[in-house]
Amino acid sequence: MNKPDELKLIQDFNDGNEQAYNQLVLRYKEKIYWIVRRMIPDHDDADDITQNVFIKAYQSLHSFKGDSSFYTWIYRIAINLSLNEIRRKKFRQTFTIDEEIHQIQSSDDLPIDVLVRKERTQQIKDAIELLPEKQKKVFVLRYYEELPYEEIAKILHTSVGGLKANYFHAVKKIGVFLKNE
Repeated sequence: MNKPDELKLIQDFNDGNEQAYNQLVLRYKEKIYWIVRRMIPDHDDADDITQNVFIKAYQSLHSFKGDSSFYTWIYRIAINLSLNEIRRKKFRQTFTIDEEIHQIQSSDDLPIDVLVRKERTQQIKDAIELLPEKQKKVFVLRYYEELPYEEIAKILHTSVGGLKANYFHAVKKIGVFLKNE
């Protein structure tokens, strides 16, 4: 959905057309869920937060200025609500690695190979966990979500140069951690 279509739906919603908002939700609910899920490992918690993202967006849509895309705006809401949940629970295993990628096994895999792969996955999780919060956010958005720096800058309200530095330092710290393990 391009920005003019989004803006039209938002305007229609602000004019009283509830269906317009439903179209936005249908368009982005899965993407938002997986953003939240990368930060909140539990499905039920991630599902609840995703619902809260759309409730908050619904309540605040009248204040949406259109400076960024709706997706960027709602993405930021998702990140903020996820971080609030993490802080609230003091939940420190915040980012999960895509288990499907690491758990794909051929029938030729030996049990020791599976064990080594699981151990390495845990080491990566531990390394990400040790990053400062800003580096953690930048790393996840850039590496896992594959967002361009310009989009991340809009989401986190910071400069592209600062993001590149944070990403560089995050990758370097993860590498050092893994090398020392």
